[in-house]
Amino acid sequence: MNNSGKTTLAERFASGAPTIVPADPKYVTEIVAYVLKLGCEAGASDIHFVVDASEMKVLWRIDGVLQSVATYPRTLAPNIIARLKVLAELLTYRTDVPQEGRLRESLADVEMRLSTFPTLYGEKGVVRLFATSEQYRWPADLGLPDDLLTDLLGLLHETGGAILITGPAGSGKTTTAYACFRELQRDSGVGKSLVTLEDPIESVLPGVSQSPVNRTAGFDYDTGLRSLMRQDPDVILVGEIRDRETAETVFQACLTGHLVLSTFHAGSSAEAISRLGDMGIEPYLIRTGLRAIICQRLFRRLCDCAVWTDDESSKYGFALSRARIPVGCERCSGTGYRGRLLLAELLRPDAKDVGRAIIGRSDAAEIEAIARKSGFLSLGQRAVAAMVEGRTSPVEIRRVIGFRSDNCGIA
Repeated sequence: MNNSGKTTLAERFASGAPTIVPADPKYVTEIVAYVLKLGCEAGASDIHFVVDASEMKVLWRIDGVLQSVATYPRTLAPNIIARLKVLAELLTYRTDVPQEGRLRESLADVEMRLSTFPTLYGEKGVVRLFATSEQYRWPADLGLPDDLLTDLLGLLHETGGAILITGPAGSGKTTTAYACFRELQRDSGVGKSLVTLEDPIESVLPGVSQSPVNRTAGFDYDTGLRSLMRQDPDVILVGEIRDRETAETVFQACLTGHLVLSTFHAGSSAEAISRLGDMGIEPYLIRTGLRAIICQRLFRRLCDCAVWTDDESSKYGFALSRARIPVGCERCSGTGYRGRLLLAELLRPDAKDVGRAIIGRSDAAEIEAIARKSGFLSLGQRAVAAMVEGRTSPVEIRRVIGFRSDNCGIA
């Protein structure tokens, strides 16, 4: 136990670790199986196998934060990575190039993909866990604010245009996109042709034609999307807009009678508009083609053990009299947090003043300021509201969205 008497993740991991000796031929096989199984049970989204000069560290990303759970001698590192490669059907003898593959054995309701990468001291491996549970099956299950959920459900009935779901990696964009597609399939049944183009396919969507990108065969997002448009689709999900060519094709599709959903890396809804402009997309296309931009983040939710304090928020620039802070208990493994909270903003480019700002090539700050005058609530403002309600902490808000004052709508 740690100094506060709470059992840590590392201690829980060690308590059930395989007891066979390292010299046993089955040792590495059992260790890898144990790490994957417990990582899944702990709710990890990623499992890192990192080798340095003296050891291999195993870390789990839980609720968006990496936590160390175990270390092994560096001499075992090549065998551990090789075992993972065998499960993913990768080339064990190629240690000098990155490789990716799906683990052929899934655990419970979780599919896993391995990515390896050569480093100074040997290969690093990261296993991404894709949960296929029913927890976030529909938009109503995501935890979105009522006003934003109502807007989103209404947008899904549009017959054309693009809906972009933005945010950094690991912010739940694909989960939101999948929930939207399940909603579309439930509402329309066989009445609409629903298709996706993904890299990779993270979960099976019944009633939806899903296609994986295959870059080695020349089948990238741009090529695939152009072909999909000749498949008579009603709604298209593009896994991610990564370049100008894909962005242009998305706008071509959404302006020719298709509803297109896609994910996009941007810090805010207004920044997404600026990024599209930087890619060379003309302002009139952005104004006409975009139906909405959703920008979202996942914040750690405070455990029930959290306590209210009168002076914590001011340390992080919030002019609030009270805030809850993490304490730590057995239930949260001493972290003070349990689970995550989805917060989001939704910007409508077709709003009158916002549209004019887009056509006028205003920058992101100007677009957001104009949108706020029309009632737009930014992600930062919603985060502050969650803090006031005691759902998350000041330090967590700053960890996720940074220290720029405009991020939270405060002077």
